Amino acid sequence: MDIYESIRNFYERVKTEKRVIGKSVLGRSIFAVKIGRGNPVGIATYAIHGREFITAKLAVAHYAREITGSLWIVPLVNPDGALLSQRGLASVANKKYRRALERFSAQELRLWKANARGVDLNVNFDADWGKGVQNLKTAGAQNYIGEKPFSEPETLALKNFTQEILPDYTLSYHTKGEEIYWYYYQSLRTCSRDKRLAEVISRSTGYPLKRTQGSVGGYKDWCIKKLKIPAFTVEVGDDELTHPIGEEGLENILQKNGDTPRALSEAVAKLYL
Repeated sequence: MDIYESIRNFYERVKTEKRVIGKSVLGRSIFAVKIGRGNPVGIATYAIHGREFITAKLAVAHYAREITGSLWIVPLVNPDGALLSQRGLASVANKKYRRALERFSAQELRLWKANARGVDLNVNFDADWGKGVQNLKTAGAQNYIGEKPFSEPETLALKNFTQEILPDYTLSYHTKGEEIYWYYYQSLRTCSRDKRLAEVISRSTGYPLKRTQGSVGGYKDWCIKKLKIPAFTVEVGDDELTHPIGEEGLENILQKNGDTPRALSEAVAKLYL
């Protein structure tokens, strides 16, 4: 069973509030499911990069946990990219996109981060878009910024959903490296707040806090810059593992990250409620 089928089956089994927030380039559903109720409200995203599809299984584990308030879980933001990494060209039925992707080797597709159009979704948000040091202007496996912010149906769906929900915080799960990113040029007041919350995630996971230089256009960055809310990127999985991380890394990921939504939601509740 591929990762998209697995998440679709999970979505169909869920009895709590749920919805399809949009479609991918190739028409696959982007699912969201809700746990808990009331405030604070969070959004957790997973697998915005194709080769990081192991994080979708962390999303399923998070669904089974209790939290303070409520949390919307978006387990597979980039279904087309995930299947390109997992299954290669066999996952692409559309002749136009298949022809465009045939120039890439099987190994390049295995390490694919982008969507089916070769846009890296985590540099396609309107947060200093196009100014990153690794940004590219040519479609490919990673770092291509797209024609404009939110040019892709996946990022536009997540933008619209986030603006509708108006969360108090967001969590974004990536692989790999076991570290936490929380900073994006916040004001002094919000910087202090966000660092305290990041330290909660650090205590829960054992991961250190990090800052990046020259990285822009991500979902976390957009949430901080445009919505003025705390937002965090958590890189799960031992850095010694190779992309894409398979089942061999899952137990460690679940052990270190299973309690993070509960710990963070409790901390946010103490700040806001």
